[in-house]
Amino acid sequence: MTAEATLPVAVTQLMKGVVYRDTHDRAWRSLIELRPQAQDYVDVLGLVIVIDEAEGYAFLRQRPADPDDSEPLPRLIPRRSLSFHVSLLLALLRKKLAEFDAQGGDSRLMLTRDQMVEIMRVFVPASTTNEARVTDQIDAHINKAVEFGFLRPVKNAEQVYEVRRILKAFVDGQWLADFDAKLAEYAALLAGEEQA
Repeated sequence: MTAEATLPVAVTQLMKGVVYRDTHDRAWRSLIELRPQAQDYVDVLGLVIVIDEAEGYAFLRQRPADPDDSEPLPRLIPRRSLSFHVSLLLALLRKKLAEFDAQGGDSRLMLTRDQMVEIMRVFVPASTTNEARVTDQIDAHINKAVEFGFLRPVKNAEQVYEVRRILKAFVDGQWLADFDAKLAEYAALLAGEEQA
């Protein structure tokens, strides 16, 4: 164990949110070195540490409830309900990340606000004519993705965002498949509105 590795640094940073290798160097190293101790510590709270060393992030997840437990622990990690359009944005960003990874090269996917507006615009009903209103709505969805930690504004670059790799942990293949089915329903609904 290195002299710098401390359990309080690792666990405290985890309690605050996602620990990234590239932005939380000391906490990341402490977490990797003291993984069993950190897991024992948060286990008491009903939490599990999820670490993806290849992608460089770690976060806490609520341990699944034991059906035999007569008094389950209260939820410490809140569930967040996402609107359809925020879910849509995350699904589209996840697909962009998969395409980006398939091409190889740089490890960080950067997208401009205009690129995200463009990929979302396809799903805006054609009857919506107020361009400024549509853009404001998409900006609100982008801000939600930033708030949830799936996008990070790039410093010294106006309206450029990094798609955070933690998105892969929350938007997996099954989630995308389920969402694709809902998206097909939504597209059919939009097509019906345009014909009416």
